[in-house]
Amino acid sequence: MPSADSPQWQEKANGFFSSSGVKLKTAGQSAGIFVGEVAKDAKGNVADVAGRVGSLVKSRWAFIQQPSTRHAMQERLLTAAATTGTLLRKGVIETRGKVVVGKMKVEEVAKRTAQKSKSILTDIERWQKGVASTDVFGVPVEVTVQRQQSSKPVPNILVKCADYLILSGLNSQHMFKSEGDRKVIQQLVSLFNQDLNASLPDGLNPVDVAALSKYYLASLPEPLTTFELYNEIVGARSSINLLRNILKKLPAVNYMTLEFITALLLRVSQKSLLNKMDTRSLAMEMAHVIIWQRDRRPELYRPYWNQPSKGPSKKNMDPAPTYSAWDLLAEEGEGLDASSPIPLDDGMPIDYGAIEVIHCCIEHHNAIFTDANETTWR
Repeated sequence: MPSADSPQWQEKANGFFSSSGVKLKTAGQSAGIFVGEVAKDAKGNVADVAGRVGSLVKSRWAFIQQPSTRHAMQERLLTAAATTGTLLRKGVIETRGKVVVGKMKVEEVAKRTAQKSKSILTDIERWQKGVASTDVFGVPVEVTVQRQQSSKPVPNILVKCADYLILSGLNSQHMFKSEGDRKVIQQLVSLFNQDLNASLPDGLNPVDVAALSKYYLASLPEPLTTFELYNEIVGARSSINLLRNILKKLPAVNYMTLEFITALLLRVSQKSLLNKMDTRSLAMEMAHVIIWQRDRRPELYRPYWNQPSKGPSKKNMDPAPTYSAWDLLAEEGEGLDASSPIPLDDGMPIDYGAIEVIHCCIEHHNAIFTDANETTWR
């Protein structure tokens, strides 16, 4: 192999570098020519595009400047403006309408609230008045009995109703269940509120008298069985002995009145073949006005014992009708006719425990009320 310093190697190296330089120069010239051509083409393309855009803009502007086109655009702008104005006016009108409706609803609610507040105040006033006046309905049973100054610890109104039914009403069908005449009962309420020792007029329908006694019990601020003993009494409904012992915890007036009213119901049930009211039916109709929980008062009767007291004549039982705040709260079309019958179903959920208690007190009356004097009628 020849050494690197030999003439042969030097000659080959010189030839290689000479040829490489020529090739590099040629390549550089070719690259320059190519780049120049590309730049020239790009410049031409940009100019062409700019020319086309300019022509398009000019043609569009010329089109817009034409009278027909300008008129069409003005029409469209006017139409759009008119549409927008209409929508805005409609929105304002609808908003005003909603505001008016909202105001009416607020006023309606305020009116109803005021009426309810007035009714509550009337209840309070009647309670205060009842303790010192002759009112019977809506007054505690012990206050009524104390005012009577009678040896019988039972409200006189219940005694008068029972006497009337025993003498002339035991055969009347569906007593304590059938609807009574509202106008007649309102007049009887006014009669007893003016005179707690009043007597029932002759010729009354026994159904109305039964409804009056039921309505009186519903008007009591607290049921005969009291709120305090509700759970104990209902819990003892399956045992006669236990129920008898718990009922003895009642205040004396409550106990004697409960004995009296269940004795009357027992007497009515003994004529069930004629009047269609057996012990179970009577318990179903009377339980909810004798025993109830707090906030479960039979409110259906409130419009009647909340009426202002007016003095009807025993001969002329047809005074001008009166209306309570509860009538004002009725929805449109729900006004009550002064002579419409009174529904004796208050719409409250059925308290089956209370029904069983009253059923037991009626059916096993003598066994439960062994310490009470036996109720008798003339």
